[in-house]
Amino acid sequence: MKKKKELVLGTAQWGWTIGRDKAFEILEHWLSAGLSAIDCATNYPINRQPECFGAAEDILSEFIEAHGLKNLDVTMKIGSMDNMRTPDNNLSPSFIQMIGHEYGRILGDNLGCLMIHWDNRDREEDIEATLAGLGWVCDELNCRKGISGVRMPEAYARVTATDSFDIQVKHNVLFSDLGRYTPWFPSDVHRYYAYGINAGGIKLPGEAYSGASTYIVRGGNPELSAEQINRLSALTEQYSREKGTKISRMWQLGLTHAESEPLLHGIVAGISSVGQLRDLISW
Repeated sequence: MKKKKELVLGTAQWGWTIGRDKAFEILEHWLSAGLSAIDCATNYPINRQPECFGAAEDILSEFIEAHGLKNLDVTMKIGSMDNMRTPDNNLSPSFIQMIGHEYGRILGDNLGCLMIHWDNRDREEDIEATLAGLGWVCDELNCRKGISGVRMPEAYARVTATDSFDIQVKHNVLFSDLGRYTPWFPSDVHRYYAYGINAGGIKLPGEAYSGASTYIVRGGNPELSAEQINRLSALTEQYSREKGTKISRMWQLGLTHAESEPLLHGIVAGISSVGQLRDLISW
């Protein structure tokens, strides 16, 4: 029997296509379903609108304060300095500790993991200093360490061989980054979480895009190549047979594909409505 994956609520669209009230409604239903894991980042939403920088964490912290919550498991991804989709970040030990303690103050017992968010560096001395700062603050706050979007996982592994990490990787039916990490971070030691399971929001052939769909607002081209169409069709047929029910939506295909990957511990799901949340939990 396949081990059930942990579901994590994604917040990348909060403050962009998902406003405060809708995010609150989703959160209320998420908690009422017995779920508590939430993924956020300093620079969410990454919509190239500077005035929205930090909007997702503001919505989340407001909800936590309003409800007096103390039992969430929030992952905060840190280091990015803007929401312009640039690689600009600050991963100095002093900054890591400063921002970590700030999230410890804001989130309190709800902070479950501090995660490095994007790192294009290859100098092991710099990476080692960053991880030392991350380790210090995580020990003080009693939370897990994590990484996401690092260019040189092998360099990270060489300077932190004995540590355990939560690792977020893009993993969907068209692309997977698992292969870059698993040779250096074995899945029996580290916990892997898939994000981007809907391949950026593309639709299956025949599904319609709305003007507010994630794929469209991010500038995606809805025209699929013949290779993409063939792969989507083949996997849809395969998983429909295996699951014993017809897959007709891209989120069903993406979720089933992630569920079938034994190396994954959990799945980050970007929920855009309460109806979609109910469908996902039912599925």
